[in-house]
Amino acid sequence: MRLKDGFAPGIVEEMTVATTPPMGTTHLGPSVLPMFSTPSMIQLIEDTCIRLVDAYVEPGEQSVGTRVDVQHVAPTTIGKSVTARVVLREVNGRRFGFNIEVKNEDGVTIGEGTHDRALIDVARFAAAYGSRR
Repeated sequence: MRLKDGFAPGIVEEMTVATTPPMGTTHLGPSVLPMFSTPSMIQLIEDTCIRLVDAYVEPGEQSVGTRVDVQHVAPTTIGKSVTARVVLREVNGRRFGFNIEVKNEDGVTIGEGTHDRALIDVARFAAAYGSRR
């Protein structure tokens, strides 16, 4: 496994999404105002990291999450846009660390923390773990 040139600490990726009802706190019941949920924020963070890594991997390679350490520090109502900004913090062989920040369309930081990922060979990973379903 070899990453393409340019994959180095400091590179940045951003992704913006408009929040929708399925991204909300519907699991808390109808009496709770529909807000952007923490699981949806983590999904956005992972998607943004994957998009960054995808630009540097060879066909048949992918990254998987190994750690998420995120604080959800402010609410955002459903319907507003949110943007995840990830910065590659470190590269340690096949393991990568990211600093993350998520802001809503009003410029309010709603999430911050770190996320770690590891590079895998998709076919080898599937062969090793696919039969464990």
